[in-house]
Amino acid sequence: MSVESRNDNIALSAALDAYAPAKVAERAAVAGVAKATLPLVPLFTLAVLAGAFIAFGAVFYLAVLFQLGPGIGRLLGAVAFSLGLFLIVVGGAELFTGNNLIILARCDGLIGTGALLRNWGVVYIGNFVGAAATAWLIAQSGIIGPEGGGFAELVHRVANAKIALPPEQAFIRGLLCNILVCLSVWLCFACHTVTDKALAVVFPITAFVMLGFEHSVANMFFLPLAVFTGLPPDTAGIAGNLAAVTAGNIVGGSLFVGIVYWIIYRRGARG
Repeated sequence: MSVESRNDNIALSAALDAYAPAKVAERAAVAGVAKATLPLVPLFTLAVLAGAFIAFGAVFYLAVLFQLGPGIGRLLGAVAFSLGLFLIVVGGAELFTGNNLIILARCDGLIGTGALLRNWGVVYIGNFVGAAATAWLIAQSGIIGPEGGGFAELVHRVANAKIALPPEQAFIRGLLCNILVCLSVWLCFACHTVTDKALAVVFPITAFVMLGFEHSVANMFFLPLAVFTGLPPDTAGIAGNLAAVTAGNIVGGSLFVGIVYWIIYRRGARG
């Protein structure tokens, strides 16, 4: 092999290798600025899309679980749920839980607290609109089947289990969930190709679903879907679950991933 060919192979390998963690932290901070400064209309629209994408992953999970049952069905359903985040990171959308990583840009001083909270607030509302609207469409499509049928019973069982969670458990499950979700997004910042991103998404997301952790945007789909398919609405229970899980998601993603990595890789770099 000639020296030129060898050098070309080395350069290609370097170009395809994952970014180093310090570079990932820099890319995440820069992305945080872009997200925090998006105009309102595209920001909200992208948030609605993300809610719908998570809903597609969630109903895919339910369908696999219904067809295959507990055990292998739960595992493969967890893999299927990865569809949602894959659509978001490759297709482009704004997800509240992943956007907790914008905290890096705030810690860097690149954006203010108002810009951070604006993004989180608009994206959270948009995610709810997208997830709940998709839940209504799924219910109207007839794929869940009649009230009292097996698929509807599964949907109601999943929703009731979430509503019955004590707030402290819902909070901790939300915290643990978003550690894995934000680690998945973090890994995507290290990727060069769509295939890389698929692998970066599937393992952390499969883990959080399989372990029974709680994702606020997914619950914006599961809980309305149960109501739209005949479960008597428990407004206080739904609001309580979303509040506890959302708080846990924020702590898990922003503190245990975003701020931890900022301290490791960015604090010294910023002087």
